[in-house]
Amino acid sequence: MASKGKGKSGDKGSDKRRGGRDTSEAPAGPVDGGHAALEPDRERPGAWTLLIDGAPQSHVDLDDPGHLDFAYQRRIGHLIDLFAPARQPLNVLHLGGGAFTLARYTAAARPRSTQQIVEIDAGLVAFVREHLPLDPQARVRVRAVDARAGLAKVPDGWADLVIADVFSGARTPAHLTSAEFLDDVRRALAPGGWYVANLADGPPLSHLRGQIATAASRFAELALAADPVVWRGKRFGNAVLVAADRELPVAEFTRRVASDPHPGRVEHGRALIDFAGGAVPVSDASAVASPEPPPSVFR
Repeated sequence: MASKGKGKSGDKGSDKRRGGRDTSEAPAGPVDGGHAALEPDRERPGAWTLLIDGAPQSHVDLDDPGHLDFAYQRRIGHLIDLFAPARQPLNVLHLGGGAFTLARYTAAARPRSTQQIVEIDAGLVAFVREHLPLDPQARVRVRAVDARAGLAKVPDGWADLVIADVFSGARTPAHLTSAEFLDDVRRALAPGGWYVANLADGPPLSHLRGQIATAASRFAELALAADPVVWRGKRFGNAVLVAADRELPVAEFTRRVASDPHPGRVEHGRALIDFAGGAVPVSDASAVASPEPPPSVFR
C-alpha cells in the first residue's frame, strides 16, 4: 500500500486520455482481494500503477524495472543496493507480491539472484502475470499462499533479505505484525541477513511504535525511514523498517533517503528506541491489523 505521497508530483486526474494514452481499455478485473486495475503512467510509456479497490499497490515500469516510483519502494531499493557489493546475486524472499516491482528491480540490479514471492491472492498473481509479465530469464518463483504459511516453507538460513510488503486492502494483517512472526523471519534469514518491512500508520503512530518495539525485541540493529510529516505524526504514510543482527549502513542509507525526490529522514539506535516511547512488543495474542488509512490518503 502506498500513500499519495509516492514520489511523483501532480495528480494523474480522471480523464480517459493521459499523456496521449487511451486508458479506456486499461486492464481491470476481479481478483481474490477485490477489483484490480492498471492505470497507465502519463509520464512513462511503459509504466503502470496497480490499484486494488482504488488503493495504489505497486508501480511498474516494464521498460525500466530499475525505476522505482513510489517513495517507499525507492527506500527498499536503496537497501537492496546496500546489502552487498553491486550486482552480487542474492536470495530474496518477498512476502506480498503486488505487481512484483521489487522482484523485478532485484533481478535487474542483481542478475542471477534467486527470488521467491509469496502472494496469497492467486487471482492477482494471474492478473499480473497476464498483463505485466515477468522477464522469463529472471529466477523468480511465485507461490499463491498466505505470507506466514509461505515463510514457514522457506529453508532455514536461505534468505539474504526478507522483504515484507503485505496488505489486505490497505491494512497489514495482524498475524504478520508479531514477535512470533519475526521469529520465523529470523529462522529463514541467512547469517547477516536483513528483514525489511513496509509499514503504514498515521497519528498517533501507535502501530509504528509497536512494530519498532517488536523488531527491537528480536534484532540487534534497526533503522527506519519515513517522510518528515509522518515522523511528526502529521499525516498517514509509509515507513520502511530494516532490522539485522549486524551493523547497518545507516550513514549511506540516510544520505540516499535524504536525496530522494521526496526526501525522507532516517532514525536508528537510541533515537529510534526513544521514538518508540515505551511501546511493548506485539505478540500473536495481542496483534491487530495496521490501521485503516483515511480516504484522503488516496486522493
